[in-house]
Amino acid sequence: MVSRREYAQAKPPNFLRPQEIKKLFTGLTIGNASDIRTYALVQLAYTMGLRHKEISQIRLNDIRFSTQQLTLAERKGTNPIELPMPEHTVKAVAAYVIAARPQSEHRHVFLTRLPPFRPMSPNSVARHITNAMKKASLPSTAYWLRHTYAQNLLEAGCSIFEIKEMLGHDKIESTKLYLHVHLKLMRKVLFDETF
Repeated sequence: MVSRREYAQAKPPNFLRPQEIKKLFTGLTIGNASDIRTYALVQLAYTMGLRHKEISQIRLNDIRFSTQQLTLAERKGTNPIELPMPEHTVKAVAAYVIAARPQSEHRHVFLTRLPPFRPMSPNSVARHITNAMKKASLPSTAYWLRHTYAQNLLEAGCSIFEIKEMLGHDKIESTKLYLHVHLKLMRKVLFDETF
């Protein structure tokens, strides 16, 4: 018999509430190349629920700006997938590529800021996102944006199977760990309340 996987966390993963997301984006600036890059990283993590590793591996030819599509060639445990990109996320990445990305022979989208320019590591991506959250006085980590994405999909009415596919999970059990009780939906079903 195989038991459920145990995780280091004693409580369920956290996600950001709408007012916290507003606070995060209000705290982001685009005053220099590093800020523009961080803004694009946060957009990808929040609006698409991408893992740090997935963000770090995006190459220039993985994004079709005209059709707003992102191809993830290497997704954890699954085959490549094509995902739609929200317009403001496409614009954030385009702004970085055009105005802030250093010239380099590397085809990765996100590069380090100091020469010799090289692709950002997953840890570096996570660190920049987490620093942006700390700057906005949010006691959270970069991974909270992935959980927030899953929660937003749930609240938008997506099934757990759709959420599983969007997150790139192999097993539905992994997806369940990302979701929290949807209180509004529960009250609507149980008490026929509307909001």
